[in-house]
Amino acid sequence: MQEFEANSPNPFVRYRWLLDSYRLAIGRGWSDADFVALAHRLDEAVGRIAGQGFAVTPLTRQITLAAATSLGSDLLWVKDETGNVGGSHKARHLFGVLLHLAVEDDNEGELAIASCGNAALAAAVVAKAANRPIRVFIPSWADPLIVARLEELEARIEVSERRPDEQGDPTYLRLVEAVGRGATPFSVQATVTPTTHDGGRTIGWELAEQLAVARVSGTIHLFVQVGGGALAAAVWAGLNDGIREQWLGIRPILHTVQTDAAAPLNRAWRRLASWSEKQGLEPGESELIESAVSRAREEPGEFMWPWEEVSMSAASGILDDMTYDWIPVMEAMLRSGGRAQVVSEEMILRGNELAQSYTSSKVDYTGSAGVAALLDPTVSNLVGSNEHVVLLFTGRDRA
Repeated sequence: MQEFEANSPNPFVRYRWLLDSYRLAIGRGWSDADFVALAHRLDEAVGRIAGQGFAVTPLTRQITLAAATSLGSDLLWVKDETGNVGGSHKARHLFGVLLHLAVEDDNEGELAIASCGNAALAAAVVAKAANRPIRVFIPSWADPLIVARLEELEARIEVSERRPDEQGDPTYLRLVEAVGRGATPFSVQATVTPTTHDGGRTIGWELAEQLAVARVSGTIHLFVQVGGGALAAAVWAGLNDGIREQWLGIRPILHTVQTDAAAPLNRAWRRLASWSEKQGLEPGESELIESAVSRAREEPGEFMWPWEEVSMSAASGILDDMTYDWIPVMEAMLRSGGRAQVVSEEMILRGNELAQSYTSSKVDYTGSAGVAALLDPTVSNLVGSNEHVVLLFTGRDRA
């Protein structure tokens, strides 16, 4: 167990020895002071652009919000990312990528990302702080407020329309094409930017430390909204690191949340459950988990493919037609005993209304999707009266 740097509010310094970029730097002969200086220099540059640098975000108990949901427990906790750089958790992922690029001495050339909102904004902020040009592929329906801010940050914006007979997210497909032409992927999708999980894990590290400080014991249910899946995968990995560091002695149960406008992870979850049942495997058995994960890796197309018709939703940030990081998220649910949940648009709207009414957070519809999950009457059967629930408020309402 290594002690975190308790006096540092910057998570990239506070937990630096857990970062892959830190280990890479030390392996290349950097000193600890070299890495700390890099993290501070880049964070200060981000602060000049965004008006703030990175800091540990709060975890608070929300008793009145719990009472307004279907929970039979008032042990509800919310980790609020809406005050983070760029107004969402996305900048954490991208700052982690930037640290990797700096350690690898990759400091020039165009960066590229595909996003409809918060990720694009976070990428543009971080890229400008590093003085790197960035090309942003966005859909035609992107939020005009986001687009205006991207223009202020001098991002090179490309609106991506679906081509005839094309399957999959056109913004993602244009990103892949740009990377093929030499652009550096700067994405929250680990399929094109594997290092994106590194910075995202800081949320899990903070959460592990905060739950330990709050003396939370017993069962913990973690509900995470899922679009591309990087958030859930990274937070889960960070929590596991926290357990290894002995900050947290309890492994939470991971539940994922998608809207019925696009639910490819839930479909994959149901198909994998059906496959497991046909094999005669019982839920909860270690043999089922290992067999199911192996099957998913060997035949991914049997379970995950683009959602055929993505509908509109207020929770636009989780409308990915593919859950790109679905295998580690699926494995986490299997190993922890969680479930893939789908919520209706009515629940998305009501959940946000409750989140804004009963907390001090100005969270957007995507960011409060976890509250929508708690409106499902079956959640009272899932969560016991003495069990804890943790939600992530992941994006700020910009209206």
